[in-house]
Amino acid sequence: MVRRSPTLRAMKRLMQASGVLRLARTSRASAKPPAWVLALGQALTRVGMAAGERRSISRADGSGFEMKLFRNRQGARRYKLFVPQARPHRGLPLVVMLHGCGQSPDDFAAGTRMNRLAEEHGVLVAYPEQPASANAQGCWNWFRPENQRHGSGEPALIAGITRAVMRSQSVDPRRVYVAGLSAGGAMAATMAVLYPELYAAVGVHSGLPFAAASGIVSAIAAMRRGAPVSSCQGIAGASARGRAVPTIVFHGDDDATVHPGNGDQVLAQAIASERDRLAATIEQGEQAGGRTYSRTRYGGSTAPPRFEQWVVHGSGHAWSGGSAEGSFTDPRGPDASQAMLRFFLTHVRPVRRGG
Repeated sequence: MVRRSPTLRAMKRLMQASGVLRLARTSRASAKPPAWVLALGQALTRVGMAAGERRSISRADGSGFEMKLFRNRQGARRYKLFVPQARPHRGLPLVVMLHGCGQSPDDFAAGTRMNRLAEEHGVLVAYPEQPASANAQGCWNWFRPENQRHGSGEPALIAGITRAVMRSQSVDPRRVYVAGLSAGGAMAATMAVLYPELYAAVGVHSGLPFAAASGIVSAIAAMRRGAPVSSCQGIAGASARGRAVPTIVFHGDDDATVHPGNGDQVLAQAIASERDRLAATIEQGEQAGGRTYSRTRYGGSTAPPRFEQWVVHGSGHAWSGGSAEGSFTDPRGPDASQAMLRFFLTHVRPVRRGG
């Protein structure tokens, strides 16, 4: 069952009332609910998310999943760190997972089942948490100009958390990755542009490209109609800092919250500097007992693809192949977590001498 967010009209009313973006669960059948239904749904969502925060992830296998705190000049953020039980003494990959609005690290971990895969493959996973003090609905503020500059705002905090984990754990600096859903997906795309020296690859699920908006009004427009083509110019920031980051994109073509065209724009932004040198391979598939999908891979004839796009047909604003134990998941879709981790582990960031 797909858990959906409210319509953009309802989101606009919420933004006008509270000044923040919100994702709340409603059913497909109630596209335009009465105001009292919306209010009840919002209250239930808050209760559900609070319960999600209290849910603990089983650690019967001896792995660890603990809350930590990071501070720098930009502020402070809590984050949860998953450490697999079976791990070598050195050189673990690290995946940084950025949740969507209304989610917590526990909820996002449960829905994506990334910790289970991380245990299988010996991977560390960090889940930064966006507090209500920064955004009342727990959204990453990807649309604010101060969060679109290197060394500033929330991206600097996320980069700081990444480096803190790298210092405290046995992390292979060539295999550090970032992924996110919705507002977290937009922030993951931002991290790839602003910190290409840090991340070897990025995964963007139901998100938007870097600098798709510069405030709430333009954010609504980008979510409703797709990011403007001019957003692709954001890739110049990555190119100027040395490299385009390998990117995997997932998006449902029935997403009523973040227009599916944004997935195309994320890919276009990432691939802009290399499109003429890469061959595209398109395949159609179907998840057993579930949804059909289109998968496009860009790369050479022998090397792993540098860019990959999955369009999940009939899926809404939800993590494809996720577990119903978490919010905003579509269990009938292909497994985005598995596909992203596979993609990540085929990419190693080139490290220049001295770092």
